[in-house]
Amino acid sequence: MNHRERIHAAIKNQPVDRVPVALWRHFPNDDLRAETLAARVVEFQKKYDFDFVKVTPASGYPAEMYGATFRATPPSSPRAREGVREYVTRPVNALDDWDKIVPLDAKNPVFARETAALKLIRQQLGDDVPILQTIFSPLNSAHNLASERLFDDLRAHPDALHRALNALTETTARFAVESLRAGADAIFFATQMATRKYLSEDEFRQFGEAYDLRVLEAIRAVKPDFIFLHIHGIDIYFDRLARWGVDVLNWHDRRTAPTLKEARAKHSGALAGGINEWDTLAAKSPAEVTAEVRDAIAQTGGRGFLLAAGCVIPVDAPEENIRAAMDAVRAA
Repeated sequence: MNHRERIHAAIKNQPVDRVPVALWRHFPNDDLRAETLAARVVEFQKKYDFDFVKVTPASGYPAEMYGATFRATPPSSPRAREGVREYVTRPVNALDDWDKIVPLDAKNPVFARETAALKLIRQQLGDDVPILQTIFSPLNSAHNLASERLFDDLRAHPDALHRALNALTETTARFAVESLRAGADAIFFATQMATRKYLSEDEFRQFGEAYDLRVLEAIRAVKPDFIFLHIHGIDIYFDRLARWGVDVLNWHDRRTAPTLKEARAKHSGALAGGINEWDTLAAKSPAEVTAEVRDAIAQTGGRGFLLAAGCVIPVDAPEENIRAAMDAVRAA
């Protein structure tokens, strides 16, 4: 099987010659230009030959579209290993700032930078492997715009949030559609808000899910190869999101419920996960990585399953551990 055949078979819960596998990471500093991001993504793919390529733009890119500014994360910070940036300024600092959030389109330079990177990645990789663009939920972007004041405004001034979320939803849907036209085959849709850490389930329904489903509807209308949903965080509303009808569901299965085995009864589509990117991939031996991969395959029976990490892998994840994960699926 080639990459596309393997992914499509796994999504349809059909037999595969081996479990598909993909890992992804940030490329700090290189992700600030289309040309350098594309070069690093292509280099990473050619080095490991994953079954799909998940493009990871510069962290905070939706907020950057609206004028947020960033600086490099100091090497001494634990977050530097994620490859993310630190905020210097955010666009929403007062209640009235929410009404300055308007729909954006391809004329926005950050919007254009990320679609340009996709075009270059597609040109350099050809059609052999599916390419996924990372799309964040509108509420996730609102959090990036305002940081923690989001939650106070959401509860005290819901109408202002709904107006901003409508604009963010339009921007997000446009960006997703243009990403597919620029060379992406599929969408990696990520939410960090579907967790009890931030919101009650009813708050998530009103301010998260309602807008997420509108974005997913717009994506489905242009017929992507598949939609890959990433639920970020701990103590997540898994059962609720499992009903969204996406093709692939990914979460931190090694850190929060449900397990892969438990999720099989909750989601009819494919599951993705099995690797703890911090505690195992980045910190343990190749033999321990291999054992975790074998356990994930055993939990799922190797059907309807894509081996992946819970989220981005650390930028310093050892090469021998990444190769151990790849070798483990090939030997299974």
